[in-house]
Amino acid sequence: MKIGINLLLWTGHVTDAQAPVLQALKATGFDGVEVPVFDPSDPGHYRALAQHLDDLGLKRTAVTVIPDPAHSPIADDATARRAASDYLLRVIECCNELGAEVLAGPWFQALGDFTGQGPTEQELERCAEVHRRVAQPARDAGLICALEPLNRFECHLLNTCEQSSSYLRRLGEDGFGILYDTFHANIEEKDPVAVLLRAYDRGDVNHVHISENDRGTPGRGHAAIAETIAALKGRGYEGWLTIEAFGKALPELAAATRVWRDFFADPQDVYENGYRYIRQCWDRA
Repeated sequence: MKIGINLLLWTGHVTDAQAPVLQALKATGFDGVEVPVFDPSDPGHYRALAQHLDDLGLKRTAVTVIPDPAHSPIADDATARRAASDYLLRVIECCNELGAEVLAGPWFQALGDFTGQGPTEQELERCAEVHRRVAQPARDAGLICALEPLNRFECHLLNTCEQSSSYLRRLGEDGFGILYDTFHANIEEKDPVAVLLRAYDRGDVNHVHISENDRGTPGRGHAAIAETIAALKGRGYEGWLTIEAFGKALPELAAATRVWRDFFADPQDVYENGYRYIRQCWDRA
């Protein structure tokens, strides 16, 4: 098992300004960090960041989102779907330069872009068409592709593990799986741990976000984090347990995720106490 943290707690684009944060995360004990790849225009930037992370001894995963409806894999406009494929191919190139192990996130539709109904057969097939175009390049880059079902207030295509497992069967591509997030599962699943185990036993879960019910410090709320960690340890899970917490540092992300108030005193509370809590849960399981 490896413990990571999503750098969206601080920034949507990691630069030298985050060097002190990265050093503090390494000193805390983190195995790696989850790097946002929201601007894939300069692969060289991620190559340089990879060298810095190597020097610190931090492994990395990556996270991306669909930037807007004009790049949507589920759009009925073929131009938008082609733009989605092109965008994801650039993200994959950046992840390759970064040396990322996982490309995670809800990269199946733009956040908050709703139709007023649930997913249609056409939307699911359009999305699968886009993902099939990028599947081999992702495998060539050595990436695990982890699609994140989100709660119904952020997206409509994939909200639950069962929906996501069904989508994986439709997609039929090796290397794709589910990013299980304790925050979203707390909202959408009637029994989050039972759902996790069913999906895991099918071989569908390949990445995990540890996120509290209010997006704050893990262990300070009521999401089934301890139970999730115990269940995964019992199944022999060897992947990432990556903290995802959001504050108000990024106004656009705060708006998209409905973060209107502070959920923690400062980011240090999140990474120090979050790391300690995950480690304790794992050791006690």
